[in-house]
Amino acid sequence: MPRLLLFNGPPACGKSTLAQHYVDDHPLALNLDVDRVRSLIGRWRDDPHAAGLLARQVALAAARAHLASGHDVVVPQFLARMTFIEQLERLAREVNASFHEFVLLDSKENALRRFAERARAAVDPAHVEAREMVERGGGFDDLSVMYDRLMTVIAARPAARIVRIEEGEVDLAYRAVLRGLG
Repeated sequence: MPRLLLFNGPPACGKSTLAQHYVDDHPLALNLDVDRVRSLIGRWRDDPHAAGLLARQVALAAARAHLASGHDVVVPQFLARMTFIEQLERLAREVNASFHEFVLLDSKENALRRFAERARAAVDPAHVEAREMVERGGGFDDLSVMYDRLMTVIAARPAARIVRIEEGEVDLAYRAVLRGLG
């Protein structure tokens, strides 16, 4: 049975790193980074909200096709609202895939610090875009609010597995994910 894995968590907590680690270990698994899909939409910065919604619809279609072919899909995405999580979970049921929701989590202070450090040194286009989005959206105060919204989502999703993140311990977090898959 194919798996649909969601790696949720604040920016700079290792979602993309763990997603890549998973697909490197699982042949034909798809690392479906919605932010990268969004970056493929022409002039997405003119209306990032609309582009984000379009990117999620494209991601759902891609996940459907990939899961239906019998292969795993990993979605590394910060989600502080329930809609896309519920859409992913429903998709998994529709295509007879298992759904695994992980939240990569550290303290708010550590998450904000790591994001600031990554933003200052950003070279990767995805990290540059993340910095720009935060700057446009209200800066680090907005990140703090986002973190708090994530805590509300976690409280409403009791089946989500919390993976505590320790800086520099990617393998430890990855092993926790694998244990969570059973």
